[in-house]
Amino acid sequence: MKIRKVWAVYFSATGTTKKIVTEIAEDIAEKHGAEFQDLDFTLPAARTEHLCFAPDDLVIFGTPVIAGRVPNVLLKYLETIEGSGASAVPVVLYGNRDYDDALIELRDILEKGGLHTIAAGAFIGEHSFSTILAEGRPDDTDIAIAKDFAGKVAGKIALITDSVSLAPIFVKGVPQPYRGYYQPRDRKGNAVDIRKVKPLTAENCDNCMICADVCPMGSISRDNVSEFIGICIKCGACIKKCPKGAKYYDDTAYLYHQHELEEGLKRRAEPELFL
Repeated sequence: MKIRKVWAVYFSATGTTKKIVTEIAEDIAEKHGAEFQDLDFTLPAARTEHLCFAPDDLVIFGTPVIAGRVPNVLLKYLETIEGSGASAVPVVLYGNRDYDDALIELRDILEKGGLHTIAAGAFIGEHSFSTILAEGRPDDTDIAIAKDFAGKVAGKIALITDSVSLAPIFVKGVPQPYRGYYQPRDRKGNAVDIRKVKPLTAENCDNCMICADVCPMGSISRDNVSEFIGICIKCGACIKKCPKGAKYYDDTAYLYHQHELEEGLKRRAEPELFL
């Protein structure tokens, strides 16, 4: 199959999804002598136009995993995909716990949008709640795995004569109806609800506006960065990208869940690839 353009398409608040998706896309583009194009739809302004592709495109499409699923705030936008029969590789990044049904959900979204999935991968990135859970990932080992995966995808593409006739790539997960969103619980089994929790702003904030610039929901007020004018999806962008370390959480339930994850998930999760 001849590929004209390889797209790296991603939502990546802290850069982990971008790192893996662009690595895979650039490697495949180089191997096939194809054009490479980057499409970052993390910020609100980038989600104002439909996602449109051509039949001879290959789309490496990545999202983070939030509560075991594709972020629900993206679902309406992802309905705008016009795949036109292009080939695609869904990729999800999760914070060392599990990706649950996120990968199968993303695969189904791309297929519904007219893309034909030919491979898929679940990779690990530093957790949005933490700097020690999957610290520094994706790391050099993850990148090496991504490069090897890209080589295998490139080889598979060379053998495909008609991606339209292929069945959607098999991935782990529960087919529709998917499992519900992951629900944190305390030690007594009671649900821990952190959906409405938002970061606070410390006194050392110098009003540089970086937090407002990087918020993928456009929810931090530019008039007063300590105020939220929209929802918080706990992506960690404002906290991890603040040069002063001025954004933080003090909510008891949030901190309990953060520490529970850090203490209970010290094992190194490894990427899972589907070809």
